[in-house]
Amino acid sequence: MTQRFYVTTPIYYVNGAPHIGHAYTSIATDVLARFKRLDGFDVFFLTGTDEHGQKVARAAADAGTDPQSFTDKVSADFRDMSDKMGVSYDDWIRTTEDRHKRSCTELWKRIAAAGHIYLGHYEGWYAVRDEAFYDAAELTTAPDGTRLAPTGAPVAWVREPSYFFRLSAFQEPLLKLYEDQPDFILPAGARNELLSFVRGGLRDLSISRTSFTWGIPVPDAPGHVMYVWLDALNNYVTACGFPDPDAPRWPFWPADVHVVGKDIIRFHAVYWPAFLMAAGLPLPRRVSSHGWWTVAGEKMSKSLGNVLEPRALVATYGLDQVRYFLLREKPFGGDGTISHPAVVSRINVELANEFGNLAQRSLSLIARNLGGALPARGDATAEDRELLAAAAALPDVVRGLLDRQVFHEALEAVWQVVRAANAYIDHQAPWALRKTDMARMGAVLRVLVDVLRVMATVLQPFMPGSMARLLDQLGVAAEARDFAALAVPLADGTVLPAPAGVFPRYVEDAA
Repeated sequence: MTQRFYVTTPIYYVNGAPHIGHAYTSIATDVLARFKRLDGFDVFFLTGTDEHGQKVARAAADAGTDPQSFTDKVSADFRDMSDKMGVSYDDWIRTTEDRHKRSCTELWKRIAAAGHIYLGHYEGWYAVRDEAFYDAAELTTAPDGTRLAPTGAPVAWVREPSYFFRLSAFQEPLLKLYEDQPDFILPAGARNELLSFVRGGLRDLSISRTSFTWGIPVPDAPGHVMYVWLDALNNYVTACGFPDPDAPRWPFWPADVHVVGKDIIRFHAVYWPAFLMAAGLPLPRRVSSHGWWTVAGEKMSKSLGNVLEPRALVATYGLDQVRYFLLREKPFGGDGTISHPAVVSRINVELANEFGNLAQRSLSLIARNLGGALPARGDATAEDRELLAAAAALPDVVRGLLDRQVFHEALEAVWQVVRAANAYIDHQAPWALRKTDMARMGAVLRVLVDVLRVMATVLQPFMPGSMARLLDQLGVAAEARDFAALAVPLADGTVLPAPAGVFPRYVEDAA
C-alpha cells in the first residue's frame, strides 16, 4: 500500500501583502512535498489564507472596503505569489469557506461536549496585531509609554465576556507528548523554549470575542465569534474533510509536518495539540519551525522600505536561483540575512561555475567527440566506483536530512558530490583522453552522466524547472525521474539533445 504524507504551511494572515518570509515557508514545504512524491508517497500539500479576526477587519476598514472583498483580493495575491514561486500545493484553503465554518463549528461542539469550554470574563493585555493576550511580566515599555508585547506589538488592557478553553488541564498531557515524541517540535531550540513555557504553567485560554463580528460564530452563543487562532489552526483538519470520516482525504490526517515560522510555534505546538486532545482527534506528528530573514543585516520593515517582495526577487535572479538561495544560505531553524552579493555569489559560484559548468563540460564533450550518443559504461576504476557510490547514496542521505527539515545540510550533501565530480573530471581529463584512449574517455563521460543524473533527480524538489531541463539533456525520459527509476541505467547509445547551459551567470547591469 502506498504511504501517505501530509505536509502544511501555516495559512497566511491576510492583513498585509506577501513577503519573502511567506515565500520561504512555502518553498521549504514545497521541497518536502516534491521529494516525497519522487519517493513514491501519496502526498497531500496544503496551504492557504487565514482571513478572520479583528486585525483583518481593521485592515479592511482602513482600505475602505468590506472584510470579504478585502480578503478575496489579498488571498488571491498570496495565491499568485505561491504560483509564481513554483509551489505545488494540492489544496488552497480559505477560512472564509463554508467547509471551514462547518468544521470549526463541529470542533467547538466536540471540545465543549468533553467539558473543556466554559463562559467567563477576560481581563488582560491584548495585542491586536498578534491576536494574542500576554502576561504583564512579558511586556516592556516603549519610550513614549506604550506597553509592548514580546513581539513589539502595542498592547491594550481589555475586558470582555469570553468563552474559555481549559488549557490548564493539558499541561501534563503536553509534557508527556514532548517526552514521548522528542521530535514533535523541531528544531531543538524551539522545543526547549516551549518545554520551559509549558512547565511554567498554562492558564486557560480565551477562545471567543464579542468586541467585533468578523469571525466564525460560536455555536448557540449570539454575539460571540471564535478566537482567530482556534479558527485558523483547525484548517488542517478541515482540508482533510473533517468532520466527515468518509471524506477522501481524511486518511491523510494526522499531518506529518506542520511547517511554521518561529513566531507562531506556540500556537501550533501548545494550543493546537491541546485542542485536538480535547476533541478526541489524533495529533500531528511534528511541528517544524524556521527562523527569520533580515535584509543586509537589518530587520525587514515598511518604515525602512526594505521589505522584500518575492516575485520581484524572481524577476531579478530567476525562480530556481531564488529557491536555491533561500534553502542553501542558512539553517532552517535559525535566522539569516539576504543581500545582493550573497545571492549573486550562490548563483555564480555554486550554480553556474560548480554545477552548471560541470554539466556543460561533460555534455559538450559527448556532443563533440561521440556524436552526441551516450557512451557505454567501461571497466570501473577505483575513482569511478568512489564517485558513483557517493552519487548513489544521495537519495538516502537527502531523505534522512529532509525528514529532519535540515534543508541546507541536504543541499550541502549534494554539493559535496558536485565538488567531487569536478575534481574527478579535472583529474581524469577526458579532453586529453580523446587523443590517447577513446574508450576510457567514453567511460569517464558515462560516469559523469550517471552522476549528473542522480544529482539532478535529487535536486528536482529544490529547482524543478532547471533540473527538468538538465534531465532532458541527459536523455532521461519524463516518466523515469523518480528515485525508483534510478535503479534502471540509461540505455547505451541514447542520442542526447544538444547541450545548453542550465544556470547562466548573473551579470550586473552596466547601466
